Amino acid sequence: MHIVLDLLLLLGIIIFSYLESLVKFFIPQRRKSVAGEIVLITGAGHGIGRLTAYEFAKRKSRLVLWDINKVKKEVGDVAIVVNNAGVIYPADLLSTKDEEITRTFKVNILGHFWIIKALLPSMIRRNYGHIVTVASVCGHEVIPYFIPYCSSKFAAVGFHRALTAELEALGKTGIQTSCLCPVFVNTGFTKNPSTRLWPVLETDEVAKSLIDGILTNKKMIFVPSYINISLILEKFLPERALKAISRIQNVQFEAIVGHKTKMK
Repeated sequence: MHIVLDLLLLLGIIIFSYLESLVKFFIPQRRKSVAGEIVLITGAGHGIGRLTAYEFAKRKSRLVLWDINKVKKEVGDVAIVVNNAGVIYPADLLSTKDEEITRTFKVNILGHFWIIKALLPSMIRRNYGHIVTVASVCGHEVIPYFIPYCSSKFAAVGFHRALTAELEALGKTGIQTSCLCPVFVNTGFTKNPSTRLWPVLETDEVAKSLIDGILTNKKMIFVPSYINISLILEKFLPERALKAISRIQNVQFEAIVGHKTKMK
C-alpha cells in the first residue's frame, strides 16, 4: 500500500513540476543580487571566462582570478566559484599524445575537485554560495576526435550532479549549483568549427546565458536552450535514426587524424 501512495505522490510531483516549469517559462524569474560577492573564476584570461568576469564586474562583484592561497588570506570567503578553465586537443585517439590526455583530465575535471575541496568548507560553514561547473554539450553526447575532451566533460557533468545530490543530502540548501553546457563556442580552441543544426556561439552570448542561469539558480544551463530538447529526444530514438541525424548535422572542425591535420 505504501508503494502505491508513493507512486501517486510521485505522479503529483511530476505534474506539479511540469506546471511550475510552464509558469516559469512565461513569467520572468526573480534574479538574485551578486553585488559585493567574492567571485572566483578560473580560466578568466580569455573566452567564456573573460566575458563572464566582465558580466560579474558590471554587477559590482568582487573578482578573484585564480590564486587559491591568496583568496583565503586576502579576500575572505569566496561566495561564487566558476570552474571554467578547460583545454581540448582535437585528434583521433591514436594521434593524441599521452601528455595531452593527462592534461585534459587535470584541467577539465581534476582541477574542479581541488578547487571545490579548498573552497567548500567555508561555504558549508555558512550554508551559502554558488558552485558553477563549466562543461559542454560534449558532456551529454559524443563527437569523434574528441575522446579525451568528451570523457572529461562527461566527468564534469557527473561531478556537478553528484555534488548537487550530496549538498542536498547534507541539508546545505543554501549552496546553489549550476552546470553550463554550450555547443561549439568561437574561442579559437577548435579551428573552423561548423554544423548544420547547431549554431557556432560567440563568447558574449554564452557568458550572458551563464550569468542569467546563475542569477536564477538554474541547475543545467544549455546554450542554446533547445539543445536540452534534442538530448531528451535522442534517448528515445533508435540507433539508425541517431546516425542519420549525425550525418545531417555534419559537424566539422580541424583535427589531427592519422598524424595529419585535416578537416573532419
